[in-house]
Amino acid sequence: MKQEPSHTLIGPFRQVLTMADLPEAGSIDDEQLQVLENAGVLVYDGYIVLVEQYDKLLKIAQEKGYNLQKIAESMVLMPGLIDSHTHICFAGSRANDYAMRVAGKSYLEIARSGGGILDSVRKTREATVVELVDLLKKRCDRHLAEGVTTCEVKSGYGLTTEEELKMLEAIQLVNKHHALELIPTCLAAHMRPPEHTDSRLYLQEVVTELLPQVKEQGLANRVDIFIEDTAFNEEDSLEYLLAAREMGFDITVHADQFSTGGSRIAAEVGALSADHLEASGEEEIALMQAAGVVATVLPGASLGLGMHYAPARKMLDGGLCLAIATDWNPGSAPWVICCSRPLYSAHPKN
Repeated sequence: MKQEPSHTLIGPFRQVLTMADLPEAGSIDDEQLQVLENAGVLVYDGYIVLVEQYDKLLKIAQEKGYNLQKIAESMVLMPGLIDSHTHICFAGSRANDYAMRVAGKSYLEIARSGGGILDSVRKTREATVVELVDLLKKRCDRHLAEGVTTCEVKSGYGLTTEEELKMLEAIQLVNKHHALELIPTCLAAHMRPPEHTDSRLYLQEVVTELLPQVKEQGLANRVDIFIEDTAFNEEDSLEYLLAAREMGFDITVHADQFSTGGSRIAAEVGALSADHLEASGEEEIALMQAAGVVATVLPGASLGLGMHYAPARKMLDGGLCLAIATDWNPGSAPWVICCSRPLYSAHPKN
């Protein structure tokens, strides 16, 4: 028999970080951050009803006979972290990429020599759905233990209709059975696969063959593309993204990692976000701000590649909404960059 939902008081917490009344764009001063001392959280059917001083909530709970979930240790309660850009569905290792970087090779040189993304494509194609599910689940376990409760996961290491569907199916399967909430993104336009000699024709194939199946099977509502010299040019990318948007997909873009141009396309198509942005300048920042594009910076990739960071302070001062994500992937950011493990965090799945 299904149990009827009931109220539960959780606490007391030494501090509760509410994130209430914060602006969605631009810089934030420390004084704007609301921190409640000795507070509790009243929950009903998995939803937060009230955040208030614990003594006040305890009196209400005792009067009405609510359930109590006592927090005996000194803990801080904060919202679960959101990792909005990852590539954690993959097989194999890119240790050879790291060796080449130590030897002085650049990311683009490694990609041109057969390493980089295509190396992960080969290994991911060889993996079964079961193997991808197992690998992805372990990475989700790690993220959840570090306080991440929502995580975007891209495909993009299949680069054929069959293999991209395999990746998205693996993401869907893990999402159904894991406490971490996964947001799938179709990144079939990660780069041109080795079987194709024409990037534009490949993108047309994705639009006509893959994306209709992704939509029909409910495997993803988001589409991404890597706009760069070693991936897809601006003209082809714009055509592809407009077609995806017409099909009802939300848009996000790998933009301005090594050269500018991707952020302009992101602004033109009304993308939810433009990610990387290490090469972005004042013009690109203004374009994204005017179009309401979220700027997602990925310091882990900059650290892994030994390159400069995205100009995050200029973006905040320019009025952009700024997000920070790990870019966890097998090549440029093969580790998790998170805050230290929280003592207590709530996650969106019961």
